[in-house]
Amino acid sequence: MEWFGRKRTFAACVILTAGLVFIQFFARSLNVLLAGELLAGLVLGQFVVIAPAYASEVCPTAVRGHLTAYVNLCFVMGQLLGNGVTAGTQTLNTHWAYSIPFALQWFWCAIIIPGMFFVPESPWWLVRKGRMEDAEASLRRLASSKVNVAASLAFIVETDRLELELEAGSTYMDCFRKVNLRRTEISIGVYCAQVLSGIYLINYGTYFFQQAGLPTDQAFNMAVAVGFVGTVISWGLMVRVGRRTLFNWGLAMLTFLQLLIGVLDCIRDRPSGAIWAESVLMLVWNFFYDISIGPICFVLLAECSATRVRSKSIAIATAAQKFGAACVPRTIQPADRWTVMTVAIPYLENPTQANIQGKLGFFFGGLAALCLVWSYFRVPETMGRTYEELDLLFDNNVPARKFKGYQLEGAISSANNEEEGLTKSA
Repeated sequence: MEWFGRKRTFAACVILTAGLVFIQFFARSLNVLLAGELLAGLVLGQFVVIAPAYASEVCPTAVRGHLTAYVNLCFVMGQLLGNGVTAGTQTLNTHWAYSIPFALQWFWCAIIIPGMFFVPESPWWLVRKGRMEDAEASLRRLASSKVNVAASLAFIVETDRLELELEAGSTYMDCFRKVNLRRTEISIGVYCAQVLSGIYLINYGTYFFQQAGLPTDQAFNMAVAVGFVGTVISWGLMVRVGRRTLFNWGLAMLTFLQLLIGVLDCIRDRPSGAIWAESVLMLVWNFFYDISIGPICFVLLAECSATRVRSKSIAIATAAQKFGAACVPRTIQPADRWTVMTVAIPYLENPTQANIQGKLGFFFGGLAALCLVWSYFRVPETMGRTYEELDLLFDNNVPARKFKGYQLEGAISSANNEEEGLTKSA
């Protein structure tokens, strides 16, 4: 992204995705299908990095949280669409059962690729490359005629100058140096909190509903629908209560619900009422996840990293999150069917004995509690702050709990006017 820009990198990834779909579509053996999936996964991982970085650089402060949180909603909508398509093809007894779902990816590529010609490049990236005229042209495309583009450009230039003065750097190693180390820690922490709080345990909820008599597909659709509603509600909450408050209260609720699921699973002989209660609690957990740490994570990823290393910080956090995901159960099923992605939770490795079911709530509840303690002391409030203000707050080593009310001196006075103008044009 730093070499070719957000726009070109994103377009290249979409084109590569369209090409790799051919491997998946024409695969007639597991080896070929696996190869296609692995190659596609390498490209798809780029979208997770590009999306929040680009969104945070082309929108005003007032709507920055909404657009970056939209990444989580896209995940939810993708799950819903994917489940709907596979539900319609799963009864087929030929290769079309999986070829059709893969082929539908070309539909999105056909829409996105032409649309890239109308997408402006990130003005922040253009400024870092010294392309001031292109940056100004990009800002004019992003804002209405009423916005003072010169002031907006001056704000970006000054923020970039400040980060150079603060030695923010622009390499992967710079993400772990000086003030950037704290910012990278926050990015990694908020992303890994998704895994550590038990997001993959939700897959087990479909098993509970199945035991209670509800088809697995319906259970999955219910979970996705709840997640969709939760993410939309989070847009309103994040601008009223703030990122930090919503993230911490969300973690507190997730901790409580995980522990409660574990307690219910300890009931002797597990009556049907307990099974239904656990299933409902998992839906409630999913709701609070998608109303708090699910979408807010992507907001904090974009806002806590310095602009010069934002793409690299998000990439590092994404890699850490995926590594964490590889160390917990990805798909939890009855004892003879569940799988473990790698070596974590050793006692779950015996498929004939380790049927601990909802008692995993104790494990993830404990991890979520640790995440809550960490976030209380480390995750700052970034709502309403410009990138220059955030740079100064981190450089002054302001404690996370004092970010919200901290008064700064020396920030660009016109920044607020510039942001307000962009907001009105949005």
